[in-house]
Amino acid sequence: MQVFAKIISVIFHPLLVLTYMLVLFLLINPYIFGVHSIAEPFGMQLVLRVFLSSFFIPMVAVLMLRFTGLVQSLEMPDRQERIIPYIVTGIFYLWLFRNLVDNTTIPRLFTSFALGTTIALFLAFFINLFSKISAHAVGMGGIIGMLILLMSYFPDYNAVAVPFQGGGVLEISTTALLLFFLVLAGLVGTSRLSLKAHEPMDLYGGYFIGFIGQMIALRFIM
Repeated sequence: MQVFAKIISVIFHPLLVLTYMLVLFLLINPYIFGVHSIAEPFGMQLVLRVFLSSFFIPMVAVLMLRFTGLVQSLEMPDRQERIIPYIVTGIFYLWLFRNLVDNTTIPRLFTSFALGTTIALFLAFFINLFSKISAHAVGMGGIIGMLILLMSYFPDYNAVAVPFQGGGVLEISTTALLLFFLVLAGLVGTSRLSLKAHEPMDLYGGYFIGFIGQMIALRFIM
């Protein structure tokens, strides 16, 4: 059980949320990015760019903090250890959002998601000064919030099309996708509890912050 919980925690690391959501957007409607499919060069380059900016570079920065002794463990069980990584990650996310908002090829809804993720990150940083909060739950709450907004404001985007090499396409409705991520959010939360990384209130607060971050961002972007 502990091994499974660790695998879930790694696969759904909060820094991967932006990349996962971008892939979903490209599968739901690649045309709003000016491409016919995610496999086109621009789609793949955009995924790589977001992955590097939102996961790889911040993770390298955290590893450097670990090697210099400013962070004692990559799991950062002590909330005080999370302060500097939150600030460093927040700077990279602000930089990524600034680049996205100036790029006319990026749909406003994804830019809103990037802003919502950044807002949630800084809210989590502020709360972390006083009480521990689950960054994993923040990430899952953000995805659920964005899916609800997508279904509410763009009902025509009602399915995810997953292409196969042989030419076939598997379509998954956004309603089924939302239910899947609700179950997944519970699984991620259960994994964090199983690893004794958080208490239930840390998770509830994280889900709320992730969700509300998307609601706030929508007022500024859309």
